[in-house]
Amino acid sequence: MAVRTLVTKCAQFLRPKFVLLSGMVLAQMILPRVSAHQTQNQPPKPGQPANPMDHRFDDPERWAKMFDDPARDAWQMPERVVATLALQPGQSIADIGAGTGYFAVRIAKAQPRATVYGVDIEASMVAHLGKRAVAERLTNVVPVQGSSESPNLPQPVDTALIVDTYHHLPNRVAYFSALRRSLKPGARVAIVDHRKDALEGPGAHFRLTFEQITEEMRQAGYRLDARHDILPRQHFLVFRAAE
Repeated sequence: MAVRTLVTKCAQFLRPKFVLLSGMVLAQMILPRVSAHQTQNQPPKPGQPANPMDHRFDDPERWAKMFDDPARDAWQMPERVVATLALQPGQSIADIGAGTGYFAVRIAKAQPRATVYGVDIEASMVAHLGKRAVAERLTNVVPVQGSSESPNLPQPVDTALIVDTYHHLPNRVAYFSALRRSLKPGARVAIVDHRKDALEGPGAHFRLTFEQITEEMRQAGYRLDARHDILPRQHFLVFRAAE
């Protein structure tokens, strides 16, 4: 695809009615490398991402203008997602794929007595979130350098939130199986990701069915605890470790 054509398509995606995803995942989907684009006609295997990419984001201040665009709130509905989770004072929450802190900051403000681990695999995003937490005086936000194999959480958490990141994990079954070691007894794993049948959203191979997510999580040792049909474009599924 010619560079000019790619830029034109990207500009169309950046209209207020279609602002994609948080953190590094958002820009990966808007600006895929050519090699990744060429693989889109191949269906994903169970437990594998639809289109894995390794685009770097070394200018988080620039990306923050896109990731934290207020126009995104209309369909991402972050306040409603946080309210639905009913987080409690004293709990610990991991925002896995936190990026610039779109959800981590909101959670920290909604529950100032909770500890919020903002996890990202991009070092510059982790540094950006740390600076943002200081600037906004959010002492309960803890930036964490994660990897594609583990969130590297320093302590077990009560809730792990994964927004628009699930489909980008290299080996989801292994990742979430290992994540169980970082969960407190009775902890929840909340996954928000784009539905196959949504009228707007990323390409088809970036989307997952309800059945695919639940089956992969079953293989990783989880059971579905709740299904919230409140988001116009995304699944909102909550899992707990199976007994």
